[in-house]
Amino acid sequence: MASTRNKNTPGNYCLEEREYKQSRGYTLYPNSQYGAAYDTRLPGTGLLPAQIPANQMSYNAPDIESFLFGINSTNLVEPAPVFVPELKDLCWSNTFKKGPTYIPEPLVVEANQRPFPVPN
Repeated sequence: MASTRNKNTPGNYCLEEREYKQSRGYTLYPNSQYGAAYDTRLPGTGLLPAQIPANQMSYNAPDIESFLFGINSTNLVEPAPVFVPELKDLCWSNTFKKGPTYIPEPLVVEANQRPFPVPN
């Protein structure tokens, strides 16, 4: 019996394949919302903590994770070698320059100057 739906036409097949290709390109693009940043930096002054992928923090992220989980730590046949992490040196990204902090000399903290004094 012949198919009477548009699903099996060559034009519809090409349309679906194009959609799949565009979806893969959107999702797997290295700098998309699911990928890595153009220039990975640590959050500095004025920025909230960020989610940084493990492979952007070190060159051997899977080995670090395996070491922290203790994988291969009890192997008696071939003991694991001494582990040395290879960390990347990331720059800081500041939104403003922080000025110096001034503390009076001598610093005297009086007990009755706190907002909620603890009773003695």
